[in-house]
Parts: sequence; structure tokens; C-alpha cells
Amino acid sequence: MEVLLKKITLVVVALTVLAGCSSAPDFTPKPKGYNRIDLPPHRYQLLPGDHPYSFEYSREAVIKRDSSYMAQPHWLNVYYPKLNANVQITYMDVQRDKRLYNKMMEDARKLTGKHEIKATAIDERILKTPSGIRASVFELQGEVPSQFQFYTTDSTKHFLRGALYFRTQPPTTRWRP
Repeated sequence: MEVLLKKITLVVVALTVLAGCSSAPDFTPKPKGYNRIDLPPHRYQLLPGDHPYSFEYSREAVIKRDSSYMAQPHWLNVYYPKLNANVQITYMDVQRDKRLYNKMMEDARKLTGKHEIKATAIDERILKTPSGIRASVFELQGEVPSQFQFYTTDSTKHFLRGALYFRTQPPTTRWRP
């Protein structure tokens, strides 16, 4: 009788384990998520002031002078208070100086390249406006401080660079042990 009871118990435990293993659904990892940003309606205004460049910027933004110790006269921050983000604009008059122009090009690429440590990808595109102005645009992916950078130049006198920074850290949803 004892042997029969042991066999029945062993069969019940084996069936329970098998039933538990076979009914588990397939595990599917969650896709990578992105923070949602609700943008206001598009309304633009012309950059005020006496700058050697001009552009339209959102009415939701505030123009601030660059306050860093290295700031040049036409360096700006286009600050978006609701998004806690800014676009840093730097401008240099290269005065037909080929060495200065090459240094600015090298600096722009070097500043983008500094993100290679954390970037999973850096995509570069050359854009051309209907008026013939060209711009190099860099889209950076991964956990980098600046996901979008660009520069544009006429290759003789003007060099303009911009970088987008969100001054917030994305909320983490990871569980801690």
C-alpha cells in the first residue's frame, strides 16, 4: 500500500510540474519606449537683434544670450521653458580664413564625435534648402545628452552650429532589487 501511495504521489507531482510548464505563455520582451512630447501649435517669429544670421523660432521659446565664459557676441540659446530644452547656437565669422574655417569644421565634427561613447548610432545627412544653403545634420541615438546637432556654412565667411539639449533626465521604470 505504501508503495502504491508513493507512486500515486510521484505521478501527481510529475503531472503538476508538466502542466505548469506547458501552460506558460511565450515571453515577449516589451519594445523600447520613448518619452512623449506634446508640442504646441506651430507659431513662429523672426529672431530679433542685429545678428549676421536670421531664422524664425517658435513663439513658445525664449532667446537668451550664451552666458558661458567662452561665449562670442552672436552665441544664443533658444530656450523652450515648457520642455526644459534649449538649442545652443554658436556663430563664427571665418573672414575667408581657410584655417579658421577648417578648425570650425573639425570642432563641429569633434563635438558630435564626443557622443560616440554612449551613442548607438550617429546618422549624418546633408540638406539643401531651395535657396541653395547646405546644412549637415546629425541625429544621435542612444543615451546621449544631445540627440540633434547641425552646422551650416557658406564656406567663405559664415559658420553656424546648433545642438539640441533636453535639460531633464527621462524617468526610469526599472525595478531595483
